[in-house]
Amino acid sequence: MSQDTENMEGRRRFLKAAVGGVAAAAVLSTLPRAARAQDLPHLAPTDPTAAALKYTEDASKAAGRATPKDACFNCNFYQGKADAAWGPCQLFPGKAVASKGWCVSHAVMI
Repeated sequence: MSQDTENMEGRRRFLKAAVGGVAAAAVLSTLPRAARAQDLPHLAPTDPTAAALKYTEDASKAAGRATPKDACFNCNFYQGKADAAWGPCQLFPGKAVASKGWCVSHAVMI
């Protein structure tokens, strides 16, 4: 009978772990999901950080650009897709920048 007792204890442990896992999954599914790029608010050029970095939504109108090809979509800090209109940037956490924008911190991807 000791083998039956061990089997029952093993089943009980398994069921406890399974129920705990299901409960944890239910709680985690109610937490907010990570924000997607299209859900991020657009960075305004009047934002203090944007103004300090001379951010503009249209790189062709930016004064002091290195080359006409410099734009957010080809910067190391830009994390969005090149063909998207807006995307996240490491320099402006929680905000989306225009893929055709520019700022003085532009770093060309190699």
